Amino acid sequence: MSPIHRIFRHVVYVAVILALVRCTVNRRAVDSAAYIREVNHKEIASESGIIAIIGATIIDGTGNVPLHSGCVIVENGLITAAGSMKNTVIPPRAQVVDAAGLTLLPGFIDAHFHLDGVHNLPARFLLNGVTSLRDPGAWIEAYDGERAGSEPVPRLFLAGPHLDMFPPAYPRDAYVVRDAGEAVRQVNRLADRGASVIKVYYRLPPAIIREVCKAAHARGLPVTAHLEITEAREAIEAGLDGIEHITSFGLSLVPQRAGERYRQMVMADNNARKQGRYDIWKSINPDSPMTDSLGIFLKSKGTFVTPTLGAFEYQAADGQPLDTARLEGFLKMKKITGKLHRAGAKIVVGSHSMIPYAETGWAFQREMELLVASGLSPAEVITAATMQNARFFRIDKRLGSIEKGKQADLILIKGNPLNDISACRNVTRAMLNGVWIK
Repeated sequence: MSPIHRIFRHVVYVAVILALVRCTVNRRAVDSAAYIREVNHKEIASESGIIAIIGATIIDGTGNVPLHSGCVIVENGLITAAGSMKNTVIPPRAQVVDAAGLTLLPGFIDAHFHLDGVHNLPARFLLNGVTSLRDPGAWIEAYDGERAGSEPVPRLFLAGPHLDMFPPAYPRDAYVVRDAGEAVRQVNRLADRGASVIKVYYRLPPAIIREVCKAAHARGLPVTAHLEITEAREAIEAGLDGIEHITSFGLSLVPQRAGERYRQMVMADNNARKQGRYDIWKSINPDSPMTDSLGIFLKSKGTFVTPTLGAFEYQAADGQPLDTARLEGFLKMKKITGKLHRAGAKIVVGSHSMIPYAETGWAFQREMELLVASGLSPAEVITAATMQNARFFRIDKRLGSIEKGKQADLILIKGNPLNDISACRNVTRAMLNGVWIK
């Protein structure tokens, strides 16, 4: 064999090996994405019977017009039919549930939940219609007590501890990394343990965020972030799929000099952000070109945004001194949330669990009300709370809407939430995996 033929054969051999490696990596990512699932999937009860829910007005979560006098058939935990009463055949062995006068919705999906030291909090949320939740920053074993309890809990999509740098804002919920290598190793450990998302915290710079995103995406996992001192566009360009908290856009909406003062203040003291974020947000102009540009950017990138407005809500109280910075800052947060939505950003619903102006267990509904107050329609908020969040979680092939073939996570409510979103508080029954919660 001539030297030229030997060189050619060697080049072909190397090319084949590289192609096989690329295929293996891509297949691993696709397979991982296909199997994103709740850590408690083996613990969720199921039944083999047939249930027919008849007469309800169906809001299916996709944004379609509601279907009046609908019928949904559930068999073995799956939706086998969903349509009008006149076009749906009810199996003779079905248990019939007369839901006339009620509204049937997909189970709510909470994108930002924290235990906050409240025992049975996930179970309370389930009774109130939240059938899936995602904690974007807590050790997976922190949920062992909830999973071992006697009460059913929602589907638990967990991140494991968020990735932060020293000094971490929440040491008990953080894994502190010192460089990109440590961050990548932790991403793979979390993926191996069943994490369904990776969350980065605000001390990570864009260069490390980029490596985290590469590693997470190779495992089929999305990456979301709480940002305070990293500019959001830089972090999104590094690969982020989602942004937690409307306040994460502060540096994107103020002049760089003002943003740098805030950035240095928080770098020196994590707690400075608690009042500082209101001080900086009261100065933001919702109608500025910077806001317009951010909305265009978020739409182009397809970034999911979880505003968690309830965590920042401020109301004037009789007999109490008025904090004008908090009041004005929060009003700007609502206005900008609405403007980003109108620009095409993918707004989703996250409760933050324990918030100032919601009773225990009702933070999700309060967030829905705040989103309507920010300019979203009730129909848009319902879609954000169901199908859009399912897309954010990458579980939309099996959850998030009332469609044939999907898992039967459903809720019945009294009233019409399209007229008044507060009707979502009137949960009469909740179904998880085809089983009514008692």
